[in-house]
Amino acid sequence: MQKKIVETSFSMGTFDELNESSKNLVNKAKEQIEKAYAPYSGFYVGAAVELENGEIFAGSNQENSAYPSGLCAERVAMFYANAQYPNVPVKALAIAAFTNGDFLNDPVTPCGSCRQVLLETETRFEKDITVILYGKQKVYVIDKVRELLPLCFEKGSLNG
Repeated sequence: MQKKIVETSFSMGTFDELNESSKNLVNKAKEQIEKAYAPYSGFYVGAAVELENGEIFAGSNQENSAYPSGLCAERVAMFYANAQYPNVPVKALAIAAFTNGDFLNDPVTPCGSCRQVLLETETRFEKDITVILYGKQKVYVIDKVRELLPLCFEKGSLNG
Protein backbone atom coordinates (compact mmCIF):
# COMPACT_ATOMS: atom_id res chain seq x y z
CA MET A 1 0.00 0.00 0.00
CA GLN A 2 1.32 3.43 -0.94
CA LYS A 3 1.52 6.08 1.78
CA LYS A 4 0.35 9.61 0.93
CA ILE A 5 0.95 12.80 2.90
CA VAL A 6 -1.65 15.55 3.01
CA GLU A 7 -0.38 18.98 3.97
CA THR A 8 -2.12 22.25 4.61
CA SER A 9 -0.70 25.73 4.47
CA PHE A 10 -1.58 29.00 6.16
CA SER A 11 -0.01 32.28 7.11
CA MET A 12 0.64 33.11 10.75
CA GLY A 13 1.19 36.58 12.14
CA THR A 14 -0.35 39.11 14.47
CA PHE A 15 -3.50 41.19 14.32
CA ASP A 16 -1.43 44.30 13.56
CA GLU A 17 -0.08 42.65 10.40
CA LEU A 18 -3.56 42.24 8.89
CA ASN A 19 -4.82 44.68 6.26
CA GLU A 20 -7.58 47.10 7.30
CA SER A 21 -10.36 45.04 5.69
CA SER A 22 -9.28 41.91 7.59
CA LYS A 23 -8.94 43.85 10.86
CA ASN A 24 -12.47 45.18 10.39
CA LEU A 25 -13.82 41.67 9.80
CA VAL A 26 -12.02 40.32 12.89
CA ASN A 27 -13.41 43.19 14.99
CA LYS A 28 -16.94 42.38 13.77
CA ALA A 29 -16.40 38.76 14.83
CA LYS A 30 -15.09 39.85 18.23
CA GLU A 31 -18.15 42.08 18.77
CA GLN A 32 -20.40 39.03 18.39
CA ILE A 33 -19.02 37.49 21.58
CA GLU A 34 -21.48 39.62 23.54
CA LYS A 35 -24.39 38.08 21.61
CA ALA A 36 -23.33 34.46 22.05
CA TYR A 37 -25.48 32.13 24.14
CA ALA A 38 -23.08 29.71 25.81
CA PRO A 39 -24.37 28.94 29.32
CA TYR A 40 -23.19 25.31 29.19
CA SER A 41 -19.66 25.54 27.82
CA GLY A 42 -18.77 29.13 28.72
CA PHE A 43 -16.99 29.18 25.34
CA TYR A 44 -18.14 32.18 23.30
CA VAL A 45 -17.46 32.34 19.58
CA GLY A 46 -18.11 35.14 17.12
CA ALA A 47 -17.86 35.00 13.33
CA ALA A 48 -18.18 37.55 10.56
CA VAL A 49 -18.65 36.88 6.85
CA GLU A 50 -17.77 39.39 4.13
CA LEU A 51 -19.46 38.97 0.77
CA GLU A 52 -17.94 40.08 -2.52
CA ASN A 53 -20.43 42.97 -2.63
CA GLY A 54 -18.94 44.34 0.62
CA GLU A 55 -21.85 43.34 2.87
CA ILE A 56 -20.83 41.90 6.24
CA PHE A 57 -22.93 39.46 8.27
CA ALA A 58 -22.01 38.32 11.74
CA GLY A 59 -23.14 35.59 14.09
CA SER A 60 -22.39 33.96 17.41
CA ASN A 61 -22.63 30.46 18.79
CA GLN A 62 -26.03 29.49 20.17
CA GLU A 63 -26.02 26.56 22.59
CA ASN A 64 -28.93 24.36 23.62
CA SER A 65 -29.38 22.00 26.54
CA ALA A 66 -29.91 19.29 23.90
CA TYR A 67 -26.30 19.78 22.76
CA PRO A 68 -26.61 18.75 19.11
CA SER A 69 -29.37 21.32 18.66
CA GLY A 70 -27.04 24.28 19.11
CA LEU A 71 -25.27 26.03 16.26
CA CYS A 72 -21.72 27.33 15.84
CA ALA A 73 -21.02 30.99 15.10
CA GLU A 74 -19.53 30.19 11.70
CA ARG A 75 -22.70 28.49 10.47
CA VAL A 76 -24.96 31.17 11.96
CA ALA A 77 -23.06 33.89 10.08
CA MET A 78 -22.68 31.91 6.84
CA PHE A 79 -26.32 30.81 6.65
CA TYR A 80 -27.47 34.34 7.46
CA ALA A 81 -25.30 35.79 4.67
CA ASN A 82 -26.40 33.14 2.15
CA ALA A 83 -30.06 33.66 3.06
CA GLN A 84 -29.83 37.41 2.48
CA TYR A 85 -27.68 37.26 -0.67
CA PRO A 86 -28.02 33.74 -2.13
CA ASN A 87 -26.21 34.61 -5.35
CA VAL A 88 -23.26 36.61 -3.97
CA PRO A 89 -20.01 34.74 -3.29
CA VAL A 90 -18.33 34.90 0.10
CA LYS A 91 -14.98 36.67 0.16
CA ALA A 92 -13.78 36.07 3.73
CA LEU A 93 -14.72 34.74 7.15
CA ALA A 94 -13.23 35.77 10.52
CA ILE A 95 -13.57 33.80 13.77
CA ALA A 96 -12.75 34.80 17.37
CA ALA A 97 -13.26 32.86 20.61
CA PHE A 98 -13.59 34.07 24.22
CA THR A 99 -13.57 32.12 27.48
CA ASN A 100 -12.68 32.69 31.13
CA GLY A 101 -13.00 36.45 30.72
CA ASP A 102 -10.71 36.93 27.73
CA PHE A 103 -10.06 36.15 24.09
CA LEU A 104 -7.92 33.10 23.47
CA ASN A 105 -4.20 33.63 22.92
CA ASP A 106 -4.17 31.18 20.02
CA PRO A 107 -6.75 30.97 17.25
CA VAL A 108 -9.58 28.46 17.43
CA THR A 109 -10.36 26.50 14.27
CA PRO A 110 -13.83 25.61 12.96
CA CYS A 111 -15.34 22.27 13.93
CA GLY A 112 -15.83 19.55 11.31
CA SER A 113 -19.46 20.47 10.64
CA CYS A 114 -18.53 24.11 10.07
CA ARG A 115 -15.66 23.13 7.80
CA GLN A 116 -18.08 21.10 5.68
CA VAL A 117 -20.55 24.01 5.45
CA LEU A 118 -17.76 26.45 4.58
CA LEU A 119 -16.47 24.08 1.90
CA GLU A 120 -19.96 23.76 0.42
CA THR A 121 -20.17 27.55 0.13
CA GLU A 122 -16.73 27.77 -1.43
CA THR A 123 -17.62 25.01 -3.92
CA ARG A 124 -21.07 26.47 -4.62
CA PHE A 125 -19.64 29.76 -5.85
CA GLU A 126 -16.36 28.32 -7.21
CA LYS A 127 -14.52 31.07 -5.30
CA ASP A 128 -11.93 30.65 -2.57
CA ILE A 129 -12.95 31.94 0.86
CA THR A 130 -10.19 33.46 3.00
CA VAL A 131 -10.49 32.29 6.62
CA ILE A 132 -9.03 34.53 9.35
CA LEU A 133 -8.66 32.91 12.77
CA TYR A 134 -8.04 35.43 15.55
CA GLY A 135 -5.97 34.88 18.67
CA LYS A 136 -4.54 37.62 20.92
CA GLN A 137 -0.97 36.46 20.32
CA LYS A 138 -1.28 35.13 16.78
CA VAL A 139 -3.60 35.14 13.82
CA TYR A 140 -3.90 32.47 11.13
CA VAL A 141 -4.92 33.39 7.60
CA ILE A 142 -5.97 30.48 5.41
CA ASP A 143 -6.31 31.27 1.71
CA LYS A 144 -9.13 28.82 1.05
CA VAL A 145 -11.44 26.54 3.02
CA ARG A 146 -10.13 23.45 1.22
CA GLU A 147 -6.92 23.90 3.26
CA LEU A 148 -9.00 23.16 6.39
CA LEU A 149 -10.57 20.03 4.91
CA PRO A 150 -8.15 18.47 2.41
CA LEU A 151 -9.76 15.01 2.19
CA CYS A 152 -13.27 16.32 1.85
CA PHE A 153 -16.71 15.09 0.85
CA GLU A 154 -18.18 17.44 -1.72
CA LYS A 155 -20.75 17.62 -4.51
CA GLY A 156 -18.49 15.68 -6.87
CA SER A 157 -18.28 12.85 -4.31
CA LEU A 158 -21.96 12.10 -4.93
CA ASN A 159 -21.21 11.15 -8.55
CA GLY A 160 -19.19 8.12 -7.56
